[in-house]
Amino acid sequence: MKLVDEAEITVIAGNGGNGCVGFRREKFIPMGGPDGGDGGDGGSVWLVADENLNTLVDFRHEKVFRAQRGENGMGRQMYGKGGEDRIIVVPVGTVVHNVDTDEVIGDLTRHGDRLLVAQGGRGGLGNMHFKSSTNRTPRQSTPGTAGEERTLRLELKLLADVGLLGFPNAGKSTLIRAVSAATPKVADYPFTTLYPNLGVVSVEPARSFVIADIPGLIEGAADGAGLGALFLRHIQRTGLLLHLVEIEPLDGSDAVEQIRTIERELGKFDAGLLDKPRWLLLNKADLIPAEDARELGERIVSELGWDAPWFIISGLAHEGTREVMLKVQAHLDERARVQREAADGNGPVATNAD
Repeated sequence: MKLVDEAEITVIAGNGGNGCVGFRREKFIPMGGPDGGDGGDGGSVWLVADENLNTLVDFRHEKVFRAQRGENGMGRQMYGKGGEDRIIVVPVGTVVHNVDTDEVIGDLTRHGDRLLVAQGGRGGLGNMHFKSSTNRTPRQSTPGTAGEERTLRLELKLLADVGLLGFPNAGKSTLIRAVSAATPKVADYPFTTLYPNLGVVSVEPARSFVIADIPGLIEGAADGAGLGALFLRHIQRTGLLLHLVEIEPLDGSDAVEQIRTIERELGKFDAGLLDKPRWLLLNKADLIPAEDARELGERIVSELGWDAPWFIISGLAHEGTREVMLKVQAHLDERARVQREAADGNGPVATNAD
């Protein structure tokens, strides 16, 4: 299934019902007076986050969502029935933009989050409200107000703890297969991954994290080249980035330049991404002798001036992958601890946690 991570929809709340002009007419009550009831309120439109959804594909077919109109008021002081709300279910991680104002209305980050996106109209007043000592037979009422109408842009950002970065064929899909139960397609040609894959890495009972295999980036991705522009947004929520690169690229290119190219694309798309914790994984070490791999690795990190953790691994041979995942889990546990303490007011805020 192709991931549809952006959609535009129109939401229309229900109009309020009109107020009623009515008079009480009963036998033996010659001067019953006004008894027109109020109109019912129109239904509103809500977005609700559901963790069981992972794409916005359904919005390719249905693009207009209407809530129910409120019923008109009636005689005998009977109020019109309110219109039913319209509930739109979206994936967790959906960001909602108002197209007309280009503002962010809300961000649905947890299962069950609700967001009001179009308020229903208010019901009109019946003539019973206009009775006075000088106006005993009022014939005025008010119409219901119109419900809100908006055009929204929905943008889905995956909620993964860890994101895998790298050029096409760097071995990201192979790595995610090695460390989780996910089974992304693996082949020897670029852009095998056409949409992000999520895998759950369980290091031990009750200790796990979600890792996202982001489709391969190339130079110019932030400007729309390749597939990267579609998916760069998905790494904005991750707490840790794993930058995967072939330790000795089979096409003869330079690993250092590949790393710097991805860094430039991250900075062009969102400078804040460069402030995220990012570890370097030098992959496909099974293709060269261990001593050569260590020498190559040290040269690469020296040329980069890399001061973050780095590892030599082989996703295909499962060499070093367990060690990396244990260290990732420890990093995420510490990050969560710092955030809890900051929320409780007992510790510092982690400045580079997000």
